[in-house]
Amino acid sequence: MSKYTTGELAKLCGVTVRTVQYYDTRGILVPSELSEGGRRLYSEEDVRRMKIICFLRELDLPIDAISQILKEEHPEKVISLLVEQQEAALSEEISEKREKLEKLRELKSGLKSSTSFSLETIGDIAVIMEGKKKLKKMRWMMILTGLPVTALQWFSIIFWIVKGIWWPFLVWVLVAVPWGILVSRYYFRHVKYICPECHEVFKPTLMEAFWANHTPAARKLTCTACGHKGFCVEVWGGDGE
Repeated sequence: MSKYTTGELAKLCGVTVRTVQYYDTRGILVPSELSEGGRRLYSEEDVRRMKIICFLRELDLPIDAISQILKEEHPEKVISLLVEQQEAALSEEISEKREKLEKLRELKSGLKSSTSFSLETIGDIAVIMEGKKKLKKMRWMMILTGLPVTALQWFSIIFWIVKGIWWPFLVWVLVAVPWGILVSRYYFRHVKYICPECHEVFKPTLMEAFWANHTPAARKLTCTACGHKGFCVEVWGGDGE
């Protein structure tokens, strides 16, 4: 079995020799044996223990707390719980960093595609980015709820053509019309639009938004702030504001 000197143990664990000596004086990492010359020698088990101590110190646990944990009958249970908590915290941090990176990339892309750079431009891009995920989620929800309605439509048309029976089509109309009204009202309650002229975020009337010429990301509307009529960028408008 391998044996390690104080210097070798410190190098393996990425700490100073003084740190190893300090843990020895505190009684939380006592060497397994002493050489004939009185040198401290550490075993593989000591190396594992030292790495656990270093991990607990990275969690900002005081030396006394670490000493108490290691004296427990089953310290591995406590340490396992701490590891799980640290893993969850790091995963959340990585997720937040990725989200920030995605926002930076979107901002960079938006600035490149903008013909004129200004503080208003950055503000518009920030508003678009802020609700992009929520807007996408809502659109997908509408698509998924619309699939059964679409399936019923095709079934009723084919049934009418093949069998000459028209009443399934009437059933579809009775379902599709209320569904279309409810979905439209829900959708337009949750979106707003940015005017490209004054950069104000506004909410048009339901009827104007419903009948307006549009693309997947914009609608031709009249800004309620400056009166400009043209394509305005669609953004998330909050939870039914």
